[in-house]
Amino acid sequence: MSAPSAPVALARESLRYYLEHGRLMDKPAEVPPMLSGQAGTFVSFKKGGQLRGCIGTFAPTQPTVAEEIIQNAVSAGTEDPRFWPIELSELPELEVSVDVLQTPEPVDSLEELDPKKYGVIVRKGRRSGLLLPDLEGVDTAQAQVAIARQKAGIRPDEDVDLYRFTVIRYK
Repeated sequence: MSAPSAPVALARESLRYYLEHGRLMDKPAEVPPMLSGQAGTFVSFKKGGQLRGCIGTFAPTQPTVAEEIIQNAVSAGTEDPRFWPIELSELPELEVSVDVLQTPEPVDSLEELDPKKYGVIVRKGRRSGLLLPDLEGVDTAQAQVAIARQKAGIRPDEDVDLYRFTVIRYK
């Protein structure tokens, strides 16, 4: 098995550090170029192929991608309301992936979406929902938008603004 990518290694290490010390780790002194810019990121943890935690940011909230990953890894591992917080003993069993979001662009219709290639953001006023691309079981733009609407609490009959984005996915 090959070594994990820098984003995945950082996500795993930041959750481990938090679980051991009760605080966020500092940004590493040396970060590769892929972690030095700014972007929204999503960190996902799976255990036995089942989601165990996933939290992220649409747009950057931290000075660097590295710091965004540190923050989101801890949030995904300890604050995802769908799951109990991850425990230190579980870390060796977890699969980790990190999605670095590229800049979203507005679209006018479902025809401009492709759930395998693009993630989607739906927005209605202050409510918004996001769904990452290439998720198991999400095969149509209609299904993708419906799930994003549900996450945002937006009814199917409400008009929404649609945005699509690509990700760089690290496993």
